Amino acid sequence: MHRATIAVAAGRPEPAPDAPLNEPVEFASALAAGGELGYTRHDARNSRALEAVLGALEGGTAVLFASGMAAITAVMEVLSPQTVARPPVVYSGTNAWLSARGLTQVDLDTPADLRWVETPTNPDLRVFDIAAQAQLSGVTVVDNTFATPIAQRPLTLGADVVVHSVSKYISGHSDLLLGAVVVRDTTLAQRLRDHRELTGAIPGPMEAWLALRGVRTLDVRYRRAADNAQVLAERLSERSDLTVIWPGLPIHPDHRTALRQMDVMCPIISVIMDQGAEAAERLCASTRLWTHATSLGGVESTLERRRRHAGESDAVDPGLVRLSVGIEDAEDLWADLEQALDAASVSTIYRSTADPR
Repeated sequence: MHRATIAVAAGRPEPAPDAPLNEPVEFASALAAGGELGYTRHDARNSRALEAVLGALEGGTAVLFASGMAAITAVMEVLSPQTVARPPVVYSGTNAWLSARGLTQVDLDTPADLRWVETPTNPDLRVFDIAAQAQLSGVTVVDNTFATPIAQRPLTLGADVVVHSVSKYISGHSDLLLGAVVVRDTTLAQRLRDHRELTGAIPGPMEAWLALRGVRTLDVRYRRAADNAQVLAERLSERSDLTVIWPGLPIHPDHRTALRQMDVMCPIISVIMDQGAEAAERLCASTRLWTHATSLGGVESTLERRRRHAGESDAVDPGLVRLSVGIEDAEDLWADLEQALDAASVSTIYRSTADPR
């Protein structure tokens, strides 16, 4: 089945007269003895339902975690690599985890125990060839948060492990924290479940239920946001006061790889303001419809200057603003973004010429 159909149809109870169409939210810690579950730190029905959807979408076996960082931690601790090959820029939480553990980190084209292939990368939107990386040494892990299985399926391209922050596009409503790992190897899946149980990183039933409701519309939400992103990226590329970064544009260095590997371009755009961090901050403060906030992947459009966070990589330009494009009307999004860009540029020019500081 098409992934749009899988997102709607998978993870449902067996149909029966008067039975609910979706797994009901189940608030319980202890369960009566004699069944498979027993205690919900081991496993839970709401988690299983969402895992069934994510596994079917990615083409593997999914294990749900309490957050994206819990999923990343589980992968790293279960696989226990000594060397990790990674892009120069990755999600700041991943970067902090790797640095705190003192692991040897090398470039992606270097032999390593584990290959961490975040693609597109956060927030500089580089796209890496998953199939080519999977042919190199080590276990290949792909952070598929930005692309989601709607845009690319790393396991079918040869990757061993897929990681998601379910908090983002999969749930889609900025109202929960969850993570997931999807693998081809069922033995590895069990090791991840054992790690989850021992570390207590089991998701809550309400979070799993909300994410299950959210994933039903993943395909339509993601494609609508991607269509909006294309409109905005093309218009942004016509401005002379910034550099636009979006893999769907022919000027992007990885455009051909993105076209070959991705079915849909991600709805994230990054812009680098030519006048630097001050102009970037003014842009974020000048929008009315766009919300200045961290995180991404909700139905609402958000933006932020990533270097405002102390943990962001020094390789990220101080003037970079990451735009998470939502599902609002594209013309409304553009009108607000355009006026904010004009205000940011004019204000910065005025200050630089009028303020002796």
